[in-house]
Amino acid sequence: MAPFKLAHLSDPHLAPLPRPRLAELAGKRALGYLNWTRNRHKYQRREALDTLVADIQAQAPDHIAVTGDLVNLALEAEFAPALAWLEGVGPPTQVTAIPGNHDAYVRATRHRHGEVWANYLAGDEGGGAAFPAVRRRGPVALISLSTAVPTLPLMATGTLGAAQLEGLDRVLERLAAEDRFRVLLVHHPLSSTSRHKRLTDSPALLALIKRHGVELILHGHDHVHSTVWFEGPNGEIPAIGVPSASALAHGRYPAAAYNLFSIERDNSGWRCEQTVRSLDSGLQVTQIKHTRLI
Repeated sequence: MAPFKLAHLSDPHLAPLPRPRLAELAGKRALGYLNWTRNRHKYQRREALDTLVADIQAQAPDHIAVTGDLVNLALEAEFAPALAWLEGVGPPTQVTAIPGNHDAYVRATRHRHGEVWANYLAGDEGGGAAFPAVRRRGPVALISLSTAVPTLPLMATGTLGAAQLEGLDRVLERLAAEDRFRVLLVHHPLSSTSRHKRLTDSPALLALIKRHGVELILHGHDHVHSTVWFEGPNGEIPAIGVPSASALAHGRYPAAAYNLFSIERDNSGWRCEQTVRSLDSGLQVTQIKHTRLI
């Protein structure tokens, strides 16, 4: 049987940003809009994102995971174009999305991603954007979490909350009885030295992972390549971060990239190989790394 191919991209921050109404620019959005008009529009480029997505589709993965921050300021006018973009990536049966902090940027529209993108967020049992959600695809079980909560200006933290952590405990206990490669999807990284960008209840999540285990953790948020290993019940578990899917290289941030994972049974265990494909200076996508993780 051929390996299952899972593509992972994150933080597309879809451009162009719709022109906001004056009433929408109160509080945190005002700072975000200023940041976009002064800086972010220069390096969050739609042509970069479109090139990356075309390369993903050319690789013909079995499934695609998008780990949040589809929009920028969570303006009402951003959600429908983001749905159209998801539909261009693939149908809900082949694409799983979770929200990031920018998708719940302010309280006024914090639930709109769950309403507009519901088919891409829901688990196999339906129920809309309820987390944790589980999707089973081939040998893989995708476990979706949401860390997306509105925060104060200059803060980009994420929080799961007690109810979601309790639900994850039950989900992981059930999945332990299944012969599946468990992939945890979460927007915020599980470890961060940045007070204003961290996952606030990361210790509780790490305790669940140590107790129950998963095979792979995928996240975004930091806009950089990263691999961090966390303790599980049967050894260390890789957590893989990826740059923004629409980024031109700038400062310490690399150009847009995505990861392609090849997953298959290996005797009594699993084999998982990671291929990193990234934009070069000519806006072409090339392979820059290939690693066996498991």
